[in-house]
Amino acid sequence: MSKKDSEAVSAVLSYLRDQNRPYSAGDVFSNLHKKYGKTAVTRCMEQLAADGKIKEKTYGKQKVYVINQGEFEEVDDEELKRLDGMVTELGKELQQLQSECKMQENELKTLATVLTTQEANSRLKQFTNECESMNSRLEGIKSKSKNITPEEKEKICKEHTATVKEWRKRKRMVMDVVNSIMEGYPKSKKQLFEEVGIETDEDYHVVMPKD
Repeated sequence: MSKKDSEAVSAVLSYLRDQNRPYSAGDVFSNLHKKYGKTAVTRCMEQLAADGKIKEKTYGKQKVYVINQGEFEEVDDEELKRLDGMVTELGKELQQLQSECKMQENELKTLATVLTTQEANSRLKQFTNECESMNSRLEGIKSKSKNITPEEKEKICKEHTATVKEWRKRKRMVMDVVNSIMEGYPKSKKQLFEEVGIETDEDYHVVMPKD
């Protein structure tokens, strides 16, 4: 037997002993990360079975191998209880570690969404510039408003009221005409507007003032 074959036999036997559960040759080949060829692994397992170190079971066309339980020392009830206790304690420790790991992952996600110092300074500078620009515009508006006399302001308000009133009046007149036409028009109001070329306030997203 070559040195490589000996290494494969040792690796397969060690793996089956450590896992202590049934595997096919293909499973062992994959679980050993394909370090040894599939044919070599199959040959090793057949040889180990022939030597009595592992047991071979056939299910249909597939052969399954498991370590010979005689390889292990017998364990009394007290030892089994001790091992069960260790498994329970290790399970609790595993749950605690998983919980801590999850908390750290959540903390890491939170930190990932926080701005770095450089990014925060950049945003602060941006907002400061925007505030200064808005304050400058506001001062300009306030400066212009001081030049309007109460009489001029009253005149502007009256003109605005009159204009809105006329707007509302003309819109009502047009809609009255449209509604009269619609009584004998076979199509929809929208189609009528398109054919006649009427443009509505809604087309331009204009809302008529209440006053």
